[in-house]
Amino acid sequence: MSVFADFAAVQEGDQQSLVKTITEADIRRFVELTGDDNPLHVDPAYACETAFKEIVVHGMLGASFISTVIGTKLPGPGALWVSQQMEFSLPVRLGDTLTVTCTVLRKHARDRLLELDTRITNQYGQVVLSGGGKVKLLEPPKSKAEKPAAVLKVAIVTGAAGGIGSAICHRLATDGFAIVVNYHTGFERAQRLVAQLKDAGGRAVAVQADTSTQEGAAKLAQEAQAHFRGVTVLVHAASPRIVARGVDDLPWAEVQQHLDVQLKSALFMVQACKPGMAKAGGGRIICLGSQSWDGTPVAGWTAYAIGKGSLSTLMRYLAAELGPQGITANLVSPGMTNTTFISGVSEKQQLMAARQTPLRRLAEPEDVAGAVAFLASDQAAYVTGQNLRVNGGGSMAW
Repeated sequence: MSVFADFAAVQEGDQQSLVKTITEADIRRFVELTGDDNPLHVDPAYACETAFKEIVVHGMLGASFISTVIGTKLPGPGALWVSQQMEFSLPVRLGDTLTVTCTVLRKHARDRLLELDTRITNQYGQVVLSGGGKVKLLEPPKSKAEKPAAVLKVAIVTGAAGGIGSAICHRLATDGFAIVVNYHTGFERAQRLVAQLKDAGGRAVAVQADTSTQEGAAKLAQEAQAHFRGVTVLVHAASPRIVARGVDDLPWAEVQQHLDVQLKSALFMVQACKPGMAKAGGGRIICLGSQSWDGTPVAGWTAYAIGKGSLSTLMRYLAAELGPQGITANLVSPGMTNTTFISGVSEKQQLMAARQTPLRRLAEPEDVAGAVAFLASDQAAYVTGQNLRVNGGGSMAW
């Protein structure tokens, strides 16, 4: 395995030196490498006619040994010399013994950058070169062979007792997640779901909470901590039932209900779960969107689409803000899905929706759960700010 110097071990005031006596062979190799055959450096007769009276060593030959100190001593392997300011005070003569010294003046941890004092003195203690440099210490690569420490796998699922929500719980439990099943009023359905998850060998707990309140959201995060030591995945699948209405008959209270359950709850849940995710080293926020706002509008679904559209904007902004903390934020937008949620949609409309998709069928809850499981998995670690459409090709975007 390659060796990289330890940035944390380098301290301000650290100093390293190199001693080098300049020989004719050094000058000859430097000329061969650079092509700089200025007679002042290589022709004794020419040099004798100048004010120096003897050969003057290339200034950059001496300065090149600063690189030797940086690359082998301070900071050492993995160092990248990024800038240098130099002043040549005295000429270097053939046979001079140079002491090349680098001293750390300042450290910049965020950029892994060191500011150095660089100077060269001759055998008489005279300074022949002085200046300052900047060195970046590269980060060692993470070994792919090393297995990461055990990762906390705990998911909170809101709207867990619904058709899509329960499918998500089953799939995440199969993938090794402990599940916090959130319900508001459906106590019996939540308990049945938890029993099913446990019977299948999973870990689960049902927690009653109104996530449209800060108290309810905080309760869910606290229960996740108490039962499973934290939370790393938040799946927000809660949604009020759709009541199709024309705009003339649409009361604001119905729009507000969708905003509260879909948007307000998502914001409160993110605020409650974010500290635990950051402590765990990262997390995943996955919210259910809908083709109803992303594709062709569905007549009468205005309130529902307003909630989903607002939720989608929130997710984009969360992705930008939380990304530096290792937290991803993505949307999964199903097309019409075969659950009781669409019981108010006529059979004719359902058949038409199926025929309009290239796959010629409605989505099943397991289709949506698979997309959520992907975004919760290690394979999606570099996916954020995206809208994953699970609609059989009913709408397409590139």
